Amino acid sequence: MAWQEISFEIPKSQADFYCEQLETLGAVSVSFFDASNKPILEPLPGTTPLWEKLKIVGLFSKCDLSASIIDTLQNLLPNISISVCALAEQDWTRTWLEHFKPLQFGKNLWIIPTHFEAPLDKNAIIIKLDPGLAFGTGTHPTTALCLQWLDKHPPYQQQVLDYGCGSGILGIAALKLGANKVWAIDYDPQALLATQANCQRNDISIEALSCCLPEQLPSTLQANCVLANILAEPLIALASTLAKTCIPGGKLVLSGLLKNQIDAVCAAYDPWFCIEATPTEQEWALISAVRR
Repeated sequence: MAWQEISFEIPKSQADFYCEQLETLGAVSVSFFDASNKPILEPLPGTTPLWEKLKIVGLFSKCDLSASIIDTLQNLLPNISISVCALAEQDWTRTWLEHFKPLQFGKNLWIIPTHFEAPLDKNAIIIKLDPGLAFGTGTHPTTALCLQWLDKHPPYQQQVLDYGCGSGILGIAALKLGANKVWAIDYDPQALLATQANCQRNDISIEALSCCLPEQLPSTLQANCVLANILAEPLIALASTLAKTCIPGGKLVLSGLLKNQIDAVCAAYDPWFCIEATPTEQEWALISAVRR
């Protein structure tokens, strides 16, 4: 099917109005993009932040996009330039996958898209994972830092807690590296579904990796290794909760924070943990610690 995009720039305050207008006019999807190159590095949990100035893009079937639709928008936006461009027909799923290549973390850990052949290295530990809706494919520095740590510190015969599991990538990696059991926790039910699907893709049993919401986590759980790749603010709020789940001498790995947030997060965990290292990649950081 042939598609066309209509795009224009608006202030953040008008986002809901013009999204509704595009949908009423027949747009099959509406997307927002940054129009002024001001990245949002850390949104608050549960929020969907928008930039101050937006580029809004409505996607229409070519046969549905009439001159009257463009005239209607132009009347609503008399002083704003409206762009219309055609999209070439192609297999969009395949196009996206072509940009997702095998990634190596540490010496032996690999993330491989399902359409790629495994690497020739006989020692490679392989996780099959395709891009999806849940966060965590290994391409973000915070996920990469966690995977590199796991490759260097394999949790052999350990019980692992992955708090904020997203796609399940860290829990699956822990099992591939020898963990006995993983508890994968997330507030988002869709993340739990994505984790379960990725477990099936990697031949991980439901007995080896259990998915649940935070309130379903067993109160008696004592993990040898606690992983949490989320954001600085919830990491600070969860300090006592994560401390209770980690055995004395157990490992704690925190990521999802920026370099300038290391001190604040370390201070929150200092009553229970000895900080070992704070490696960084780009503007992001990881904290590894040991339970007192």
